[in-house]
Amino acid sequence: MDNRFNTIAGWALAGGIAALGLSIVSGMAFKSERPEHMGYAIEGAEDASAGGAAAAVPIATLLATADVTKGAEVFKQCAACHTINQGGANGVGPNLYATLGEGVAEGKGGFAFSDPLKAVGGKWDFDKMNTWLTSPRKMAPGTKMTFAGISDPQARANVILYLNSQGSNLPLPAPPAAGAAPGNSSDAAEANATAAAPGDNIVNQATPGEGTPAKTNSGAIQAEKKGVK
Repeated sequence: MDNRFNTIAGWALAGGIAALGLSIVSGMAFKSERPEHMGYAIEGAEDASAGGAAAAVPIATLLATADVTKGAEVFKQCAACHTINQGGANGVGPNLYATLGEGVAEGKGGFAFSDPLKAVGGKWDFDKMNTWLTSPRKMAPGTKMTFAGISDPQARANVILYLNSQGSNLPLPAPPAAGAAPGNSSDAAEANATAAAPGDNIVNQATPGEGTPAKTNSGAIQAEKKGVK
């Protein structure tokens, strides 16, 4: 009995040793390495690690094709906290009538704005409103406004156009020229609104309707004085 038990135990131990040995050998033979690049490349996809984020379209460009009616639809997301009619009451958020052009965190019937929003300063222009509606918490970390923001750029332009139509009526900024580097659309609007002053070096500028020079070339005057024809 004892010999049979010892024999069975020996075979079981030998089998265990053999299985362990096979496991070690197979692990060495089929060793796997972490791939240098995870996953598969997808045609047309941007690689975020390579900084391939799409450039933001300037708000001035988006406003040129914005739709105030669609903006009114987008504003329905805001109506739970804001009124926008003239003389409307403040709610969870301030009344938004004539907000564009006003100072940030100013007025609005004494609404209690948060300190982070007060720290932003300046006035609500198109660029600042676009930044705010993209992500209030990124623009003013710690703001009391819990709205996550509007991810669709054209939807933001639509609602900004609608806000502007409600008591502000600021002139829309001119879209940047094709191929121009993105800049502040408010600065572009100011630059476009300022006409260039005519220089004193303009010669032979005809008077409208007369066809005669408004200025005489200074070189011709000197030549006439010297008798040169």
